[in-house]
Amino acid sequence: MIKNRTMNIQYRIILVTPENIDDHPQAICFINPKHELYNKKVEWYRVQFAKGMRIKLIYPVGENKAVGFIEYTPGEYCWRPVMAKGYMFIHCIWINGKKIQHQGLGSLLVKEVEKDAVGMAGVAVVTSDSAFMAKSDLFIKIGYREISKLGKEYLLVKQFHDGSLPSFIVRPGGADRHKGLTIIYSRQCPWVARFIEEVKPFLKAEDLRPVITEITSAAEAQEAPSAYGVLNIIHNGKILADRYISTTRFTNIVRKEMK
Repeated sequence: MIKNRTMNIQYRIILVTPENIDDHPQAICFINPKHELYNKKVEWYRVQFAKGMRIKLIYPVGENKAVGFIEYTPGEYCWRPVMAKGYMFIHCIWINGKKIQHQGLGSLLVKEVEKDAVGMAGVAVVTSDSAFMAKSDLFIKIGYREISKLGKEYLLVKQFHDGSLPSFIVRPGGADRHKGLTIIYSRQCPWVARFIEEVKPFLKAEDLRPVITEITSAAEAQEAPSAYGVLNIIHNGKILADRYISTTRFTNIVRKEMK
């Protein structure tokens, strides 16, 4: 049990495994368990769990609704275009609800990652001021430092001992080879996978036939043309979006770009 001194609330942190995931549906990023994309992420996680990926949730004691989430994996299996072998790599972290933000819960979840990274070179994470990614402040205040910047994305690290540092491996002009409309995505983010299904009626109505490619391995994700990695919407070499967007936003972007 962990006590939040500011709010006098106790919390428990749960490791989500293939065996108990049905008891912790919020591990799938608030996707409704009845939605078909929920099970696709569950299947994906079962495979990645065997490679060392972990999801942990934080609950107020006595409640069955998680208020925080973190997903992380050994760096060689990270689903971002980052070279981080020997490090633990954080994919995602969130704290749900303004009332409990800035109370140290995010730091508690990051500390869980650091515990699991004992014996490794350290912990790395990509942050951003853009949507769907944690901001740098959370990490900097607990000893992380920025080592690289790519557009609006920042690569941060906490080293446990001296050695080589992680790095972005996005190649300049990596999107140039994609002609026409191209969508590259992964089930690492279930909202991205859900977007792919939701946008299909619009594509059909507009008679758009993009090349849609699913990233099916960490190695492929590390070759992605944008720092977020697991969603790339490209038109004639120009990246139109590189993280989850609504169908309405996609519609507006595509109509403007292709008119």
